[in-house]
Formats: sequence, structure tokens, C-alpha cells
Amino acid sequence: MTLEVSTGAVVYRRVNGELQYLLEESATSHFWGFPKGHVEGDETDEQAAEREIREETGLHVHVDTADFKQVDEYPLPNGNQKRTIIYLAEVQGDPAITRQASEISHIDWFNYEDAHMTLTYESLKVILEKTNEYLLKQ
Repeated sequence: MTLEVSTGAVVYRRVNGELQYLLEESATSHFWGFPKGHVEGDETDEQAAEREIREETGLHVHVDTADFKQVDEYPLPNGNQKRTIIYLAEVQGDPAITRQASEISHIDWFNYEDAHMTLTYESLKVILEKTNEYLLKQ
């Protein structure tokens, strides 16, 4: 069994006091989730997350690896194990988003309730719940 490692972030912003979350729909598997991708070469998790977010969304973010981290691990149909490490990345204002069309079919900002309903997998909903709880305490 091979372990495949991806890293990404819950990208969020605050608009008029409301938290909003950036979600993507995969163009290949049609599930809704957070920006993420495989670690390449000798990248750190933080570097890989920032690169993947930039490639998929056009956003230049700083991933906060100090205070918040969630790990989602599950078996893949090919027999490998997948580990996805999710951090936080805050976006200021309303920057333009450039969707990577080859990988992302839709991308948009959602309030917490709509994001929770939109996410495809239960494990991602749990990550969103923990993220929202954490951010509301900030």
C-alpha cells in the first residue's frame, strides 16, 4: 500500500462580519471540496498548499500552519491510502479568482450553512465544522 499525501486549506474571508468559505467542484470527479493537491518533490506541506491554491484559484495566500490543522485519511479504490492535510488561509477583500478549468468546474464563496450543505463528503463537513468553531473564537 502506498500513502498519497495532499495538502490544502480552508480558504476563508470575512464579509460584513460573516465568515465565507471558498469551495471548488472537481472537474474530474465532480465532488465539492477545499483547494488542495499533491505535495511535489521536496515541498513542505505549506508550500504545496500555497502552490495548489494559487494554481487552482489564482489566489496568492499565506497558509497558517501554526494554530490549526486537520487531517483526513481514507482508502482509495486503487488500494492506496490518501492523507489530506488541511490548514487555514484567510483572504482579504474580494480578490479576483481565476479557476483552473482543467481541474475545477465551479468555484465560489459560501456562507457556513451553504458550504456545509454543498460539501460532498462527510469528513469535509466535519473539517468545516471544526474550522467554523475555531474561527468564531478568534
